[in-house]
Amino acid sequence: MRQKRLIFSGGGTAGHLYPGLVVSEKLKEKNPGIQITFVGGSRKLEKNIMDHHGVHFIPLKIEGLKGKGIKIFKSLFFLPFAFIKSFALLIRIKPNLVIGLGGYSSGPIVLLASLMKIPTLILEQNLFPGFTNRTLIPRIQKAVVAFEGSLPHFKKKGIFLGNPARPEFYALHPKKRNTKLSLLIFGGSQGSHFLNTKITSTLPLLEDKKDELKIYHQTGSSDFESVQQSYSKNGFYDVEVAPYFYDMPNYFQKSDLVISRAGATTITELIASHKAALLIPFAKATDNHQVQNAQELKKVGGAEIILESEFTPEYFAKKIIDFMDNKDDLDRMEKNLESLKKENSAENISNLCWDLMENEHGEAPS
Repeated sequence: MRQKRLIFSGGGTAGHLYPGLVVSEKLKEKNPGIQITFVGGSRKLEKNIMDHHGVHFIPLKIEGLKGKGIKIFKSLFFLPFAFIKSFALLIRIKPNLVIGLGGYSSGPIVLLASLMKIPTLILEQNLFPGFTNRTLIPRIQKAVVAFEGSLPHFKKKGIFLGNPARPEFYALHPKKRNTKLSLLIFGGSQGSHFLNTKITSTLPLLEDKKDELKIYHQTGSSDFESVQQSYSKNGFYDVEVAPYFYDMPNYFQKSDLVISRAGATTITELIASHKAALLIPFAKATDNHQVQNAQELKKVGGAEIILESEFTPEYFAKKIIDFMDNKDDLDRMEKNLESLKKENSAENISNLCWDLMENEHGEAPS
């Protein structure tokens, strides 16, 4: 009997890829012989992440359509070629299941799979579904959502199983506080120019407190040198700056407070690790989904939010000093995140995948 074959499709950011990686590892635990292929975007970061995890990865030359303005013509030019390559991959691999991870690169292959009567599943990590996943709703069989509040968007196809984080995040233990406040700063896998420049502009206001701070800052490749120079220029030496932290769970463990954007996978990792956060949502995120994600944590008292429109160096510096003076607030925020934790997410999603593959031409059990 032929081994099961499965395609994960999606990307654009690491946030779309990591849930798929977690589920793929769980599927391999159940059946080491399963053949898994990831199909994603053509950005260098995606390939680097896939290479780092030793995954079979096929890049797809495709760009997003929504919010592109005049650049939409370039995106439309690539689209037919993406469909042709996706069709060829489906014919060659003959998957038993195609899983869309979100992001524009998941669209062609999930749509074609549905037309070819191949079982399809999508993972929606955000509270409000992204454009690609909303477009695919009529075609897919099931949609796994990270937040219970997302279910109405998917009607009877939605199932609330949570967004799987890497096991290392669930294994983290509460950090012992000391005299220094450890900050982990990152703007997603590609970095955030807004965070990099705004936070470094705050350094002169924190000069008197620099000996009480330990900072880990993931910058992305573009701003790495300028951020590193800013810390040095302002006399901050207990700092680790890098374009990308591959071992992110380790940096979560070492930090007292995470300062980041509010992408779906970041939110999941904060919940899984019970880590207090100061979230600065990306203002131009499609459908304002990062603000909505962040508010889910704020509702339970697990995070604080600074909108881009509210950000000033003085306001940010005051927030950091408040946390330095009131470390008990961090303990409270961490405990509050427990109410959002969804147990066994990866296990339950992998079980759903097997159900869909075993019922290849019918509906998966509800």
